[in-house]
This record gives sequence, C-alpha cells and structure tokens, in this order.
Amino acid sequence: MTAKLVILDRDGVINEDSEEYIKSVEEWVPISGSLEAIARLNHFGFKVVVVTNQSGLARELFSLEHLNAIHQKMRQELDRVGGQLDGIFFCPHAPDDQCECRKPLPGLLLEVRDRLGTDLQQIPVIGDSYRDLQSAWSVGAQGLLVKTGKGIETLVRYGPALAETKVFADLSSAVESIISTSFLKARQ
Repeated sequence: MTAKLVILDRDGVINEDSEEYIKSVEEWVPISGSLEAIARLNHFGFKVVVVTNQSGLARELFSLEHLNAIHQKMRQELDRVGGQLDGIFFCPHAPDDQCECRKPLPGLLLEVRDRLGTDLQQIPVIGDSYRDLQSAWSVGAQGLLVKTGKGIETLVRYGPALAETKVFADLSSAVESIISTSFLKARQ
C-alpha cells in the first residue's frame, strides 16, 4: 500500500537557494508560503520528509553542527505554522565521491523507503533540479518540478525530457494539486 507521503528537496523548494550554498542559520530563508504548504500537507494526513544533497559539508563550507542548526531553525519555523517533518535525509558527499546517496542516484530515497517502511511507487517527490526528478524516477516515484530555485533553469535546459512532468509555480501550488488528487482518489 502506498503511504500518504511527500518527499521534498530543500534548497530551492522550501528555502531560497544560493550559488554560494546555505552555510548558516542566517542564510536559511524560507520561500514565501513553503512552510505553510508543508503544514497543509500535515493537516491532510501526509508525512513529509526532506531529501537533500549537502556537498558543502564535504567542501568544508560548513560543519555538521551548522547543518543541524539550519535544520533546527527549519523545524522551529515549521512548528510556528503548525507543520512538521517526519525526517531529514542528506548526502554529505561531494559530486566526485562516488557515493550511492547523492542525487540523481536513488540512495537517499531508498533510505526513506527503508526507514519509513513504505513503497515509493507514485509518491510525489518535489524538486527544482533535474537530478531531483531523476532520483524520483529511478525508484518509481512521481517527480514534480517547481519553478522556484533552479526550476526555471531546469525547464529551459531539459524541456523536452520533461514533457510528461507536472510543473508548478512553487511548493504551495504543488501541494494544492497533491491534496486535490488525493481527495479524488479517496472518492473513487
């Protein structure tokens, strides 16, 4: 049975992205409406987890303590609007480390599957980059693209490859579609 689960990328989906990486609590700024969108998913019975590449750790741009502080701020800000995360999964490796967890590889999603004991078939995975979508597709999940973060750049670069992919302005609009679709399925 497929769980009521939504998997989110972090940078560019939940919070503003930066070419210089998000290295501190001060640099972590939520995208307007993203925290409320997560709370809305929670309200409708969805578990929400974050799956994120964090190569800044391997590049020594920030420490694990800094990353934990950023995630603590994200959880506190979510709590203020009535939302919560059921897990944060991250890859600490650099692109050339040849790990199994760095997106577009499926390692982090397989870890979510194993830890939550759930099937990932058709589970929404929301990202702003092509590698987010590739990771989702590799496990049979439904990759959804948002135009925030690197989303528009992804659309321009990979447009033809995204012909079957649902594209949304932001996390809020993607969440509204997920909630509407779940209601339609529940009525059938």
